[in-house]
Amino acid sequence: MDFGRIAAHDPVAVTDAERDAAVLVPVIERADGPALLFTKRASHLGEHPGQMSFPGGGREPSDRDLTATALREAEEEIGLRSEEARVVGRLDDIHTVSRYSITPVVARVPDRAYDPDEREVAEIAVLSVAALTDPGNYELERREHPEFGELDVHFFHVAGYTVWGATGRILAQFLELAADWTPPERPDYVLDPDAEP
Repeated sequence: MDFGRIAAHDPVAVTDAERDAAVLVPVIERADGPALLFTKRASHLGEHPGQMSFPGGGREPSDRDLTATALREAEEEIGLRSEEARVVGRLDDIHTVSRYSITPVVARVPDRAYDPDEREVAEIAVLSVAALTDPGNYELERREHPEFGELDVHFFHVAGYTVWGATGRILAQFLELAADWTPPERPDYVLDPDAEP
């Protein structure tokens, strides 16, 4: 796990989004190798219910910066105390179809039990980097988006969970920087823009 490449990364900023948000990418060191902590969003939430995500949410006026947003949200969602997190660096901001700019903040966190906030989090899942980088657990789909053009959609299938969407995009960049992982150049399939949904 190369944290130096994350620390040295100069993240691309998004400055024209309607709303700012941040997520924490929590890295856990285990005897059998590094792992990442994900949350499964509660099924009653209005946006992306049931999807896998990193702890995070919208910036509040009281947050001094987006790193503070990520840490505050992680404390609210999983009970991670800010002093427990060792921030390593940031990944590129990403646009989402819901008009957010998401700033991913990478941090090393303790390997302990966490306490999910049931109002937002249905489950916490810790997935190994080895499994996430296994080619047999990965699919790449290419889509044509009316606003953003051609998009690669990453799907990571591990331990019965599927990480995709904005979280998949963040995860893909994290793995490229920290785990020397490279997605295939050719997609597994291309979604026909005229296909029925």
